[in-house]
Amino acid sequence: MAIFITTLESTAPGPTIAVKDLIDVVGVPTTAGSKAVEAVAEPAARDAACLAGVRAGGARIVGKTNLHELGFGTTGINEAYGTPHNPFDPTLIPGGSSSGSAVAVALGDAELALGSDTGGSIRIPSALCGTTGLKTTFGRIPLDGVFPLAPSLDSVGPMARDVAGVVRAMTLLEPDFEPSSVPAGTIGRLRLSGVDIDPEIDAAVDAALAAAEMTVIEIAIDGWTDISTHATVLLMAESAAANRAILDDPARRALLGPQVASRFAAANAITRDQLAAARAAQAAWSFRLNELFERVELLALPSVAYFPAPLESAGSLPWNALTVAFNFAGVAALSQPLRGGWIPPSLQLVGRRGDEELLVTTGAVVESAAGWTWND
Repeated sequence: MAIFITTLESTAPGPTIAVKDLIDVVGVPTTAGSKAVEAVAEPAARDAACLAGVRAGGARIVGKTNLHELGFGTTGINEAYGTPHNPFDPTLIPGGSSSGSAVAVALGDAELALGSDTGGSIRIPSALCGTTGLKTTFGRIPLDGVFPLAPSLDSVGPMARDVAGVVRAMTLLEPDFEPSSVPAGTIGRLRLSGVDIDPEIDAAVDAALAAAEMTVIEIAIDGWTDISTHATVLLMAESAAANRAILDDPARRALLGPQVASRFAAANAITRDQLAAARAAQAAWSFRLNELFERVELLALPSVAYFPAPLESAGSLPWNALTVAFNFAGVAALSQPLRGGWIPPSLQLVGRRGDEELLVTTGAVVESAAGWTWND
């Protein structure tokens, strides 16, 4: 099933945790899910900084999980190491890029997992695999020892089957982490122009907020597609710069999978004017979000606009259409499954920078009222 690139044994007494293979684990090569990286990878000399609490908390690292190559994709398809099976149906995508981490916790191969999120890479596989994932505030969790994709957008965060698991994993990343004492009082329900969202998913989000008895304020946002486009320009440009050692080496470049190689070709075509426009848009979007948070405590919308698609046709859909804008602003966001059909729809709750404590407390209220769990 290609969940793990490397399996590990540990006698530590704590919970089992899987680590995305962008994150250094001492003594193990980091491959980033890419033969181009594996070709030169050496065993890590030390753990990534984010694992300090994991070690101190006695968690058992059971393996390094597979991912979309280099973290540079949203379907979770990996042409080098194989694709982790979606836990609902192996013919469907698991979502990416933290595909193996989501599948590992969904199937019980690990109680907890760590992923990374640059444009939705924790929230997308969480949504498509029926698990819960937290994109942390940019800069909150140290990135030393984490293979970069887009350094101004990258973040590390926890993944689990439910909100309680995410809280447990956050206490391994930050030993003094404590959920807030009360949930959010007002939720802004985002309605986005120019984005096609499956009506079943949209309805599930509305029903969950109602079941949780949240005070909901409707908020319409125009120009969403432009915001996402600018965010993608920045992500693509930074990804090409971060992976320049691969792209400038013909032998290593030849080892890239066709899908990722094609994305780098597009990234290399980005102009200085496009990048300058993206950075200007980033500042404007952050200001606009801050204005929204003067009206409401959290924002709510689906994590992903669609249910998981077949492997052979998934590449044509913008899986990060509802997520990348929040990386652009560097804010925190939680994805969690909701009651629904055979495959659960998902809710994305978005907070300000540093609102992780409020997100998990509010997410727990929604989970109790309308959440889907693997015990259902």
